[in-house]
Parts: sequence; C-alpha cells; structure tokens
Amino acid sequence: MSKHKLGPVRLRVAPSPTGDPHVGTAYMSLFNLAFARQQGGQFLLRIEDTDRARFRADSEKQVFDMLRWLGLNWDEGPDIGGPVGPYRQSERLDTYRPYVKKLLKSGHAYRCWCSPERLTQMREAQQKNKLPTGYDRLCHGKTEDERRELPGFSETPVVRMLIPDDVSLTFTDLIRGEVNAPRPDDQVILKADGFPTYHLAVVVDDHEMKVTHVVRGEEWISSTPKHLLLYKWLGIDAPQFAHMPLLRNADKSKISKRKNPAARLTWFVEEGYLPEALVNFLALLAYPPAQDAEGNDVEKFGFADFARDFAWSKVNPVGPIFDLKKLEWLNGVYIRELALGDFTSRLLPYLERADVLSGNPSLGELGRLKDVAALIQTRISLLKEAAPLVAPFFIADDQLVIQDDARAGLGDDAGEVLDKAIEVLGNIDDHLASLVGGTDWNAANLEGHLRAGIVDGLGKKARVAFGPIRTAVSGARISPPLFESMEILGKTSTLARLHALRATL
Repeated sequence: MSKHKLGPVRLRVAPSPTGDPHVGTAYMSLFNLAFARQQGGQFLLRIEDTDRARFRADSEKQVFDMLRWLGLNWDEGPDIGGPVGPYRQSERLDTYRPYVKKLLKSGHAYRCWCSPERLTQMREAQQKNKLPTGYDRLCHGKTEDERRELPGFSETPVVRMLIPDDVSLTFTDLIRGEVNAPRPDDQVILKADGFPTYHLAVVVDDHEMKVTHVVRGEEWISSTPKHLLLYKWLGIDAPQFAHMPLLRNADKSKISKRKNPAARLTWFVEEGYLPEALVNFLALLAYPPAQDAEGNDVEKFGFADFARDFAWSKVNPVGPIFDLKKLEWLNGVYIRELALGDFTSRLLPYLERADVLSGNPSLGELGRLKDVAALIQTRISLLKEAAPLVAPFFIADDQLVIQDDARAGLGDDAGEVLDKAIEVLGNIDDHLASLVGGTDWNAANLEGHLRAGIVDGLGKKARVAFGPIRTAVSGARISPPLFESMEILGKTSTLARLHALRATL
C-alpha cells in the first residue's frame, strides 16, 4: 500500500464497459478535462470493469473511440499507459487485497456469509414491516463456524464495512457547498468472486492514482460518507468532491439508454452530429454561457474558451434538460461554418452507409460531390440528412425513383410544363464555347431560358412552373437548388429524366 501526498491537480473519468458509452461519460469527461487543462494538471481515463456480469468486451474500445472523436483526450489510461497503472480495475485485484486486510484487522470491516436468498427474504420482511432497508448484521461478530449453524449460509463470504453509529453525514462539495447525505448501511466492499465493489475500488484507485478532485454525478452523493469513512480508516487523504447535476429528459426524468437513444454516445455519430457541436452543447448544460462586451450570451465556443474561464462555482446544481432541438440548431451552425472541403469529407461515411457512394469513390465522383455539397451545406442540420439530397446525383437516370409525395404534388398541367422545359433545354448548347468561355449549360442561363419559356411563355407562376421539373430531376418534392442541380447533372441526364417523368403522365 502506498501512502503518498497528493501532488498537482489530477482528475479522472472512470466509465464501466457495460454497453454503448453513456453521454454522461462525455459530460463528466468534459468538465474534468476543462479543470485539469486550466490548472495545468493531468486527466486520467480508468476503466472500472469489476461488474463482470454486465461486462462487454467491445465497450472499452467504444469508450476510447467516442472520447477521442470528441477530442476529450486523456494523459494516462489503459491504452497509453502511465506512471500509476494498470488503469483497468480487473488488472488491479492484488492492489485491493492489502486494503481489505487492513480494514478487517482494524475491525472496520467483517465477513458476511449470508446467501442471496437470505438477503432477499430480509429485505422483503423489512419492506413489509415498513422498516429501513439495510443489512441486519447477522454475521457481524460471528466466526464462520458460528454462522454456519444459522439459516441462509453461503460458503463464499463477502466483506462488509461496519458503519459506526456516529458516522458523519455532512461533507463539503465544490459545487453545492455543505451537503447532507443519508445514513449508509453496511456496504459490501469485496464480493464473493474476489472483485471489489465500486466503493472500495474507487477509494483505493483514486488514492493510488493521486487523484485530487473526484467529479461525478449527483447519484453518488449518498455514497460519499462511505468513501470518506474508508479514507479515514485507511489513513489516506481524501480528494475534493464535485457532484455534477444529472442530465434530464424533457419530462425531467433521468436520461437513460433504455428510454432515450440520445443517451448513447454512438447515437450522435449515427445521426450526423459534429463532435465540436456536441462538446459545445455539453458545456452549456448546467453552466452559463459567456457574455460579450454588450452583455449578450455567447453560446458558440470551443473547448479552449470553456476551459480558460471555468469555475466550479458557476455550475448550476439543478439537473439540466437535454434539449435536442437546441443541439440540432447548434450543429447546423457548425455545419454551415465548415470549409467546403472539410464538409464534403465529413459527408462521405454517411453517403457510404446509405449506399450513395462506395467506400472508394473516384476523383470524378469526389469532384461532383463537392459541387453538390456546396448546394446543401446551408440546408441541413445533421450530416445524415445529406444522403437523400445527394443520392439523385449519383444514380443512373433510368434508376431514379419518383417519390410518392412528389408525384402526388404534380398538377394537371405538369405534362405541358415538362414538354416546354424539354423544348427549351434542348436548344441550350452544352458544349464548351472556348477554353475560357465555358458552356451555355449553367445555372443562370438555365433559369433565364426556363423562366422565359414557362413563366412568361405559358403564363405559369414560378412555383407551378418549376415543380414538375424539380420532381423529374431529383425524384423528390424537396431538393437542392434546381438550376444548380441541372448544371451539375448536365444536359443529357437532365433531359433523360424529364422525358422519363413525362412518359408516365
């Protein structure tokens, strides 16, 4: 057992690999990392994998991938090592045993041989008689042989804390000030399988890893008196605590992966959120935006700005509402500010997933995609929304499907409009006039000729005049700008699609 003084500021996040990483892991990581960077300290990633029943082998990699996607990078961890490793609790079992022995020897802990069935019966009886629930200390003070003579005996014991009558239930929190917690019961600290529970492991690991500030969700407030007891009994310094408010759904319930897909970090990648937008959004939860010189809220900012002015005193202890509409708005702002090349690159995984492009597009396809991306960048809030808008530009003319709502919106005069469009467009030269002059087949020219032929020539309103053309070209009721789309598609494809729709009317 090491017994060292706490050094520079060191914070950690410690997720459990039990499934898709929770958005709360990113939320906690952000606030931990901001304070660590502001103070010139270190940020650690520790994997708390002592719950073997719920352990998932692929979950750890997802934690690494998602935090790196968000740019919330750690200084020490299982994948990169560090001076106080190993950083997986399952690899630290020998570290915990001396601490358990010390607690048993000092009388602050005891072995419990109660079977799960006996504990269930005990709790049911307590609830039936409206008594406080908690372990009844049947095993305390008994030897194994003495306990064996009583009902509900298990061959493999656990180890429990012995909570004293005068346990302190008050502690100081960096966010909440003085906090009063409920009285704990005799918590299990070592399970029958030899793995420590969260309560022992977190205290030992935070001490061994020289963690100075423990930042976690408010659901752990009730456990803090137990942890402070363990620090005291083991003769080691306790860190400072900051209990963050829980993220809540619109109905103010706790956000959970069972009820809300947005609780899964991987969901944000699937939907097409930008990592910088999500980090910005998380920084606004339970924390006030900065203000400009005129006193207006500044809601768009980067991690460096957040870390520079960070203070625990500014955190609002009331659980923030996870407002997806605001996140989508913020994501749209970030998308519109991307450089065109960057935006185009970020679309590729979503277009591949939707079978719009292959995983190895040609230079010609990339060139066309960049032209299309310029048309849609201001029209989407999520990257996944690009696929249906981009798809018509990468599909064979005879494979384009006219969507039902688009076909239903065609008026009785759609045939007349399409006939005129075919006539007008057929007369526009799409060959290069010169090396410098370009071609007549360009958006401005197309719009001018179609307006003259249909709006002026047929007396149609623009909304009516161009609807059938849009449907023919894109197959959809809503599409990127029409004339720019026709320019990108070219004369041959545009006319082929107009003829195809006309033939079905």
